[in-house]
Amino acid sequence: MPLETDLYAPVKALLEGQGYDVKGEVRGCDVVGVRGAEPPVIVELKRSFGLGLVLQGVERLGMTDSVYIAVGAWPKRMREVKKLCRRLGLGLMIVSGARVEILLDPAPYAPRKNARKAGRLLGEHARRVGDPTKGGSTRVPIMTAYRQQALRCAELLARDGPMKAAALKASAEVPNAGKILLDDVYGWFERVERGVYALTPAGREGLVKFGRG
Repeated sequence: MPLETDLYAPVKALLEGQGYDVKGEVRGCDVVGVRGAEPPVIVELKRSFGLGLVLQGVERLGMTDSVYIAVGAWPKRMREVKKLCRRLGLGLMIVSGARVEILLDPAPYAPRKNARKAGRLLGEHARRVGDPTKGGSTRVPIMTAYRQQALRCAELLARDGPMKAAALKASAEVPNAGKILLDDVYGWFERVERGVYALTPAGREGLVKFGRG
């Protein structure tokens, strides 16, 4: 992996080819390019992508909107790295030997909201009963609204035995009980006759696991 100083000459050559007067280590900035009366271009150099480089880049945005971060190795999770740089308004360069590839130019970020994802978020929040899962939980099943509804169906079947989907829908107050029983995502339900469902052993285990049995 190249040293940070090895990245300087290729970046300098690139900017000079665009008409900039380039100097290194100016007031703490790795690379500064000036072209006429335009705002300066600042490039921060690092051997590899990391939080420290991003923080440097954000700090430089206080001096100019034209800030690039340049690295000597392709970052892992490139898609997420580019997304982060876009959100922060940073440009991104990859330096490989004498070659510099500009992956992103600095630009103000104007995100397009995903109405479908926002709707799903709000829908899940509204359907979920109470606050059953602590924020930050990992390696444990998330108590989603869907799981809560499946558990209500399982509780009724455990108590009353096989039932029709329509009866479950009314008694458990689960509007989509029919689909939950039919899809059987968790393996908790089995159809014993047309339109009638019973609880499987896995369903009983699920009730115990989630403190309902």
